[in-house]
Amino acid sequence: MELGEEHYPAWGDLMHSVRTGEIAFDHHFGMPVWEFFERHPENAATFNDAMTGMTNAVTGAVMESYDFSAFRKVVDVGGGHGSLLASVLSANPRAIGVLFDAPSVIAGARELEGAGVADRCEKVAGDFFQSVPRGGDAYLLKWILHDWDDERSVAILTNCRRAMAEDGKVLLIEAVLPPGNDPHFGKLIDLNMLVMTGGRERTEEGYRRMLEASGLRLTRVVPTPSPMSVVEAAKS
Repeated sequence: MELGEEHYPAWGDLMHSVRTGEIAFDHHFGMPVWEFFERHPENAATFNDAMTGMTNAVTGAVMESYDFSAFRKVVDVGGGHGSLLASVLSANPRAIGVLFDAPSVIAGARELEGAGVADRCEKVAGDFFQSVPRGGDAYLLKWILHDWDDERSVAILTNCRRAMAEDGKVLLIEAVLPPGNDPHFGKLIDLNMLVMTGGRERTEEGYRRMLEASGLRLTRVVPTPSPMSVVEAAKS
């Protein structure tokens, strides 16, 4: 995926982003990456398969580090093909799930069937800028907010807050940037977001500010044995 038809030319236009702060992908292709994927389903399929592979690479670390057993209804917002949700449901047989993503993504979601948990999970297509499924006590967002600027990230989080149970949690699975100038995997991904989507990786304080703007409060950050952490939030 990273060396494919969309990423490689966009990185070739990196200096446009450096000079202007604008998105190199949009400059090169004349459209946002999500519109490109809608117009090019074969590229979108490669992207979605890559996201599943990257999820599988960190799922074990997330499951080892965060206890999902208290949740009874887990909504995976932008959950792709469902590999993370499938792991959560497999480990917690009393829980039910909702896999929520764009219609074209949901159409290719097969991970739940493969894990034998499809009978406990509903697939819902929609737009998380408009609304998300209601009534969950856990809202998972894995590598979702890093695709978007602060304003649009706050819009997604606000929709999650409106939909969640009063005692529910929002769980952001992201590469939280450490303080200082030491090398970190998230800093490379931060550049990729600059080039591809206009999004960004964030520090713990950056997530705290966005959550507060959404009517949520950061309760803890749980590191994992991977570059990802679980940022847990509740209603203010």
